[in-house]
Amino acid sequence: MTIEMKKNRYPYFPKGFLWGGAQAASQADGAYQEDGKGMNSSDVQPYLKGMSNKEIQKIETEGMTESEVERNSKDTTNYYPKRYGIDFYHTYKEDLKRLADAGFTTFRTSLDWSRIFPNGDDEEPNEAALKHYSDMIDYMLELGIEPIITMNHYETPINITLKYKGWPNKKVIPMFEKFGRTLLDRFGNRVKYWIVVNQINMVQIEPWLSVGVASDQYKNMNEALYQAMHNQFVAAAAIKDYAKSLHNPNIHIGTMVADGTVYPASSKPDNIILAMQQNRMQYFVTDVQFRGEYPKFALNYFRSNNIHIDMTEDELQLIKANPMDFLAISYYYSKMVDSTKNSMQPADTTANPNLKESDWGWAIDPQGLYNSLSQYADRYQKPIIIAENGFGAYDTLEEDKTIHDKYRTDYLGSHIEQVGRAIHDGADVIAYCAWGPIDIVSCSSQQMSKRYGFVYVDLDDEGNGSGKRYLKDSYYWYKKLIASNGAEI
Repeated sequence: MTIEMKKNRYPYFPKGFLWGGAQAASQADGAYQEDGKGMNSSDVQPYLKGMSNKEIQKIETEGMTESEVERNSKDTTNYYPKRYGIDFYHTYKEDLKRLADAGFTTFRTSLDWSRIFPNGDDEEPNEAALKHYSDMIDYMLELGIEPIITMNHYETPINITLKYKGWPNKKVIPMFEKFGRTLLDRFGNRVKYWIVVNQINMVQIEPWLSVGVASDQYKNMNEALYQAMHNQFVAAAAIKDYAKSLHNPNIHIGTMVADGTVYPASSKPDNIILAMQQNRMQYFVTDVQFRGEYPKFALNYFRSNNIHIDMTEDELQLIKANPMDFLAISYYYSKMVDSTKNSMQPADTTANPNLKESDWGWAIDPQGLYNSLSQYADRYQKPIIIAENGFGAYDTLEEDKTIHDKYRTDYLGSHIEQVGRAIHDGADVIAYCAWGPIDIVSCSSQQMSKRYGFVYVDLDDEGNGSGKRYLKDSYYWYKKLIASNGAEI
């Protein structure tokens, strides 16, 4: 097979740079009834057959009511794709071996909270789950793959929603803290990089998955979501504090955001100011976790929007004393704001006429990644892991079982080139994880047909298929890219 490559204009990846991919247990593992696993926030999202991509995403943003959560958690009639994933729980050895054969030196995944503490408030962890994940981590290390582990990737136990009303309740903090301590105790000698919460800033865009809050549990939902985020800040700081007590310099505790950088629609001052203000409210999240305190502009925003966050002096001191060690970001697209149409809400944006979009309406903007990496590097001077970057698309499995996905390599190559550019200009980027290197169930739409992988999985949106894996053209392309350390894309 001949794979076309070209020279990277910015081949500035350092020796030892980590090349790999990322996924979530909630989208890949399956095995939802095995080894004592509890139900989590992803397990109750049904596949919405017959709806458009836009309709599906709107429903997922709005979330579900408490009665719907309870009903769905008991429903065995409808199809819930994330309960089955791609059966990675059983196939992880053959799947990881394929990635190692492509040259992967890192792999990011999560350890399902609801598998280890099925109800969230359990006294003791589930030993069967810990053994499974211990075996998986050992196998990754055996293959020469550096694990990057996410503690919570949309896997909040359902009991925390139904009994405690989700993350806005401060009683959840010590539960998650216990979970984090358990992971560090069991795996801290083997795992260097820990992301505490996946995309911690996504509470307003994916409130259900982010913090396990049902849509009718709080009168002032905006306030509840910011309270939930604050509680996650406290939990992350407590876990970092515990990591320090272990006196293991190889343990690095990081935070992760979904990049939401916006451009102004024009040079009109009102557009520039709105873009600046939206961006600043994105940066407040990392300001808190790296600089150790809430910036004044964020406090002003809360005050003017009737948002009252319960934050104690002890919590603020804990956050101040425990800044995160690294920043992980996901980047898929950039956005634009127009002051005549948009507000300060992070999801309120306007399509950029200068950019093409994917089938799911995500603007394709490689230079946006360079811009974001540069902004974060300048602001914090911290190591950066690109925890997610990828292109969801409809793939065709040909009769000869090949998949020709040049659209994917075009997307990834142009973005990786901009990573090299950012490194050249001083960004301390240490790892690149392509999202979903093996096709998995989509987070936002519950679809298998929204494929990101280098490895095709023979399953459709309703779970039909053999589950067999087939290598796409992009698999061989990425293998060559890794072998060149990013010099060829």
